[in-house]
Amino acid sequence: MLRLTDLQKDMLVEGIEPGHAVRIVSVSPEGEDAVTVVYRISDDALRDRILFRRDEAKLKAAEQGRPWALDGDPNHFRLAAEAFRIHLAHLFDPLMAIHTSNVEPLPHQITAVYESMLPKQPLRFVLADDPGAGKTIMAGLLIRELMVRGDLERCLVVAPGSLVDQWQDELDQKFNLYFEIFSRDMVESMASGNPFAEKDLLICRIDQLARAEDLQEKLEAAGQWDLIIVDEAHKMSASYFNNELKRTKRYQLGELLGQGSITRHFLLMTATPHSGIEENFQAFLALVDGDRFYGKYRDGVHQIKTSDIMRRVIKEELGLRLTGSGVNAVGGGWRSKRAVGAG
Repeated sequence: MLRLTDLQKDMLVEGIEPGHAVRIVSVSPEGEDAVTVVYRISDDALRDRILFRRDEAKLKAAEQGRPWALDGDPNHFRLAAEAFRIHLAHLFDPLMAIHTSNVEPLPHQITAVYESMLPKQPLRFVLADDPGAGKTIMAGLLIRELMVRGDLERCLVVAPGSLVDQWQDELDQKFNLYFEIFSRDMVESMASGNPFAEKDLLICRIDQLARAEDLQEKLEAAGQWDLIIVDEAHKMSASYFNNELKRTKRYQLGELLGQGSITRHFLLMTATPHSGIEENFQAFLALVDGDRFYGKYRDGVHQIKTSDIMRRVIKEELGLRLTGSGVNAVGGGWRSKRAVGAG
């Protein structure tokens, strides 16, 4: 603490100007208990102020220092520089997710993610490749790539109950992404009672959500997800009876999940998108684009073009592509030659 009588010309003092150390230009006594101080702040502007005895508790001498120094810990600097380099890595490596994951994706998986899905902002898409094409791998690559690019923090996967454990294992082992599986116990154990608001990476059972209106209300109140993925999305079906659309509870859940207020990116995954009934197929596509596929399909009036919102590659096409890329089809699944010990 400085006393008023201690103040002198050219002294550097804190406590006169909030947030600044000022240099005193002159000090003029104003009786026994006050002084008028003329001082400069950092912008060289001259100011003056009357200080009283009660101000002494705030005054203290400041030491002359440099605005910056080179005496920091070099290890900390290196760590910060490396973190920033990794943060910007996607600008220099367009396949960053592949190089940071425990997978060796096949050509059709790479094209699906990097040519069909990533360029779409926002993504509203149906991935409908045949069984065995590795749609879970494609979804994991998409999640990983969006995370690396800073475009994803919150992701919800909705899948049949028999597949939720498989989803959790695949994402953890192959992409180092730990998703928690939603349960009623999770609701009861949280102070807010809403895991959808507190958890950023979550896997839910489709029927559990479709049948519980209270969970759907919590989902609506939880704010926007960056990406929602629905596996076996053909289960979200609807069909026409005369001219009335009969929507299942799963279909109604799909309508909810696809709302812009719920998610920014929306990906439906199914190996059987078309039931053979064109009007039901149009109702299914309405989940990703309700305006474009609104209403009942009428032959000769409507044309369903899906090239921009859906990708479907059948096994015969995959076989041709894989053979041309030096890859063999094995046992209904797809593995590289290296994986099966060939050449």
